[in-house]
Formats: sequence, structure tokens, C-alpha cells
Amino acid sequence: MSKTKKTNDIEKEQMDSIENETVEVEEQEVETLTKEEKLEIELKQEKDKFLRLFAEFENYKKRTSKERIDLFKTASQDVMVAMLPILDDFDRAYSEISKTEEKELLKGVELINNKLKATLEQKGLSVIDVKQGDAFNADNHEAITQIPAPSEDLKGKIIDVVEKGYILGDKVIRFPKVVIGQ
Repeated sequence: MSKTKKTNDIEKEQMDSIENETVEVEEQEVETLTKEEKLEIELKQEKDKFLRLFAEFENYKKRTSKERIDLFKTASQDVMVAMLPILDDFDRAYSEISKTEEKELLKGVELINNKLKATLEQKGLSVIDVKQGDAFNADNHEAITQIPAPSEDLKGKIIDVVEKGYILGDKVIRFPKVVIGQ
């Protein structure tokens, strides 16, 4: 019996060791699965961070390119604003010279005037079209005074344009100064 008992004990020990190894392997697999799951979760988090960072960078690129385009459109705004009084003086001079009989002087001033206006129009400057009899709109016009309307149909309308208004690109750089009837 002792031999049998010893064999049984040995077999039992072997079985126990095999079971223990199996349990250890299963525990390691569970740990490995949780490590894999942890890695998958970390990977998802890193992908999410990457996508957010990429989207933020794309928005930054779009915003800066839009700002650059706007800057180029209105970069010459200071120069254009400084040129507006010169344009006004040129228009006044042209209207006075056109009253004289000196045709050569009138042609010379007209050529210079047209060339200057064409150059400024190429750079994006345009005149706001306002006529006598148009309805006054405080959003688009600057009223400098009110006078009694010469007729009933001119009440609340533009009687005279004192200074022209100008637009640079899509931005108004000077509103037209008008006289309105009351």
C-alpha cells in the first residue's frame, strides 16, 4: 500500500501542479486581456486627442488664411482714406475748370482724373451711388443737415450730396454726406 499510496500522492501532486499551472495560465490570460483592453482604451484616447488636435489645427489654418485674405483686401485702406480728400479736391477742380473755355486744360485734368480713378478702382475702391431724391437711410448715409424740402415729395429724401461715399472691397470707408429735406 505504501507504494500505491506514494504513487497516488505523486499523481495527486502532479494533478495539483497541473491545475495550479492551468489556473496561473488562465489568470495570466485574464491579466493579458485586461492589459490589452487597457491598451485599446489608451489607444482610443490617443486617437481622440489626435483627431481633436488635428481639427483644431485645421480650424487655425482656415482662420489665419481668412484673416490674411481680409488683411490683403483692406491693407490699402489707410492709403485710400488719405486719398479721399484729394479725390474730392480733384472733383471740385474739374467742375470749376469745365466752366472755363480752356479746352486743353480741361482735357489734361480730365485725363489725370480718369487715370487716378481707374487706378483706385483697380485697387478695390468704388463710389457709393447716391442721387438727389433717393430715400435717406441712416445706415447708409450721413446726414449733415436738414433743410426745408422744396417740394412735398422730397421730405425725408436726399436733397444734395455734399461728399461722396466710398467702399473698399466690401467695407464702407466713408459714408456719403448728404443734406435731407424736412
